Amino acid sequence: MFVCLYSFSIHILYHDMFMFPISTYIFLFFAIHPTPKGVGFRTVFVIGDDEYPYGMPMNHFYCEEDGKIYFHGSKMGHKIDAMKRHNKASFCVYDEGFKREGEWALNIKSVIVFGKIEFIEDRETTYKIAEMLSHKFTSDEDYIQHEIQHSGPGTLLFALVPEHMSGKIVNES
Repeated sequence: MFVCLYSFSIHILYHDMFMFPISTYIFLFFAIHPTPKGVGFRTVFVIGDDEYPYGMPMNHFYCEEDGKIYFHGSKMGHKIDAMKRHNKASFCVYDEGFKREGEWALNIKSVIVFGKIEFIEDRETTYKIAEMLSHKFTSDEDYIQHEIQHSGPGTLLFALVPEHMSGKIVNES
């Protein structure tokens, strides 16, 4: 059942995790999943310094086999420090929106995932996920393997283990 909420002239189509099977969220996730050209927006939010929210745009890889959302980055820095202090995080993906014919209002689809961060220490897994993530952007195998060999040792892989997801379509009329 979809529940329409009307607030401040924004019509929201809201999905509650406990009302729909996970396949509904996977559909929503892939419906707005960034294309290889990077269309779509994605941001990871963690608890930063002085418990302020800290958001950063990040590329991701969703693994259907284990249901985790993988990210990679440097082994040190503000986001890593924040995730080590507080492993709770959220990840929001949303599209660039669309207009229905004859309407002025923008419609935006989004999914937000809440869960806990786990760090992946296994090098083989890190390289495997890095390769799959790279295929979202290029099919140049030589380039991918060079980058993994060159940058792999300094890369930290981490996963968001989903605990709760919700999605919506916002009509900004």
